[in-house]
Amino acid sequence: MSTHLLSETGISQCPHLSPLDNFIPDFTSLLSSQGFTPASLRSKTQIVHNFSLWISKRQIKVRELAEGTIDSFFKQHPRPGYVRRGDFSTLCSLLKWLREIQEVKALLPEDDNSELHSIERNFSRHLEQERGLSQSTLHNYLPVIRCFLTERFGSDGIVLNEIDASDVIQFVLRYARTMSCRRAQLMTSALRGFFRFLYFRGDTASDLASSVPTVADWKMSELPKSLKPEEVERLLQNCDRCTAIGQRDYAVLILLARLGLRAGEVVAMKLDDIRWEAGLITIRGKGARHDQLPIPQDVGEALATYLLHGRPPCDTRRVFIRVRAPRRGFSSSVAIADIVRRALTRAGIDSMRKGAHLLRHSLATKMLQRGACLSEIGEILRHSTQNTTEIYTKVDLVALSALAQPWPGGDI
Repeated sequence: MSTHLLSETGISQCPHLSPLDNFIPDFTSLLSSQGFTPASLRSKTQIVHNFSLWISKRQIKVRELAEGTIDSFFKQHPRPGYVRRGDFSTLCSLLKWLREIQEVKALLPEDDNSELHSIERNFSRHLEQERGLSQSTLHNYLPVIRCFLTERFGSDGIVLNEIDASDVIQFVLRYARTMSCRRAQLMTSALRGFFRFLYFRGDTASDLASSVPTVADWKMSELPKSLKPEEVERLLQNCDRCTAIGQRDYAVLILLARLGLRAGEVVAMKLDDIRWEAGLITIRGKGARHDQLPIPQDVGEALATYLLHGRPPCDTRRVFIRVRAPRRGFSSSVAIADIVRRALTRAGIDSMRKGAHLLRHSLATKMLQRGACLSEIGEILRHSTQNTTEIYTKVDLVALSALAQPWPGGDI
């Protein structure tokens, strides 16, 4: 295919025409394996060839290529202002691939010796090694700390012992009103962890964790949003399982509906997690926790259909793959929420909540209504404590009505 593309674009296969032409066939084959169409491959091959001619005229060696070289190419392009969609990302992918095959110098880590970076690095090491928190938690915590220190000290030197309670309170009040309750709670958790870290290290004279305001979120103040069992079935049945994308979405939705998985757990699922002979599936939960759940028959059939007929060939071991090239696993839980949102629209279901957790709540509610106890629900949902499961006691309205006391002055 790559040789055919070279001839179609008018690119000579002479190895000395321009510096990168020797690499174009292998790079094109790589892009083809990632699911790019022939039309996209022709376009990408052409921009690589143009870039190769450009570096040749400037006597830039392949080994010396870097991100700045790509930036200069587009700034000095012979047709300023005209850049086809995907050209920049194509050259970035080329540079990454050339580094992988060691034809371009490896990208050296930035030598950031700033005080802010040192504090972040030490706090990150504390969270990961001493508290055992996951990378996703670090990803959520560190920007909060960076924002706080940057706003408090600006470009001046950071003097941690100068932080006082008013700094903390003003920061939380300023940002908490701009975000959701859960996001605000995450912010305050990050700050409390950071100030405890500073206090234990002796960087602050007092433990400022106690000065972080609490975000009001009354326990069990709301009913968990859920769908009725017939709505869940309608949601599943409205997937077009004759198409590859329909088979993928159906498999995702039935995992959410039957096993109550979190969106991130679906994203992280790998082919090696499915043990067909034992009828078990490994769930990569929060942190480093791994659990095993039995595979119901309809879930197994949906997964098998997708893997045999809907999943495109690719190198990744992730179970669920993007439809559009490059073919790889989903980058975040947002993709799973989008699948649920589109499914709700197709099924004509109007729900206040439209994310993946809606189906998790629906499973728990259904189990409770059919007589399951809280411990059984907690085991299926893999809650770390029973307190998390207690919210579902509120959805059993029949049982709760028997506990209701007569209203004073009401009908007897």
